[in-house]
Amino acid sequence: MTSLQADIERRLAHSEPDVEVLLAEVIGGSRLRVFIDHPQGVTLALCERVTTLLGDLREGYSLEVSSPGSERPLTKPAHFRRFVGRRARVRTRHARPAARSGDQGSAGESSVRSFTGELVGASEEEVLLAAEGGVIAIPYAEIRRSNLVGE
Repeated sequence: MTSLQADIERRLAHSEPDVEVLLAEVIGGSRLRVFIDHPQGVTLALCERVTTLLGDLREGYSLEVSSPGSERPLTKPAHFRRFVGRRARVRTRHARPAARSGDQGSAGESSVRSFTGELVGASEEEVLLAAEGGVIAIPYAEIRRSNLVGE
């Protein structure tokens, strides 16, 4: 989690305590995109309230506040645990070895940064993903970006 995301979470905790900040990312240096969730769903009115509460950030960024949609970002261990059994895409910071199904030994291994498969477990340290070629353990520190994928 970035310090900007942590700051946004702290700010919203007082006025909108049920709002969960799923992801806050700066795009192109000038756009701040914030994905939020709420137990009763995300409405346009909620997005407007959050935009107003973060109004001072509009001095430095073009601010977008929206719901996560079907390709919900996964950024915390609790997110991964909540969606065990669902398909996800996990992109890593560095290339990792991945065996291709049907291949044997080191000749069948390649290095990739993107894995898509079923979430089969999540601890406080890593996520387990049943991807092509088998189950892979990916430490959270190695995850650059991750999200659910449509069925």
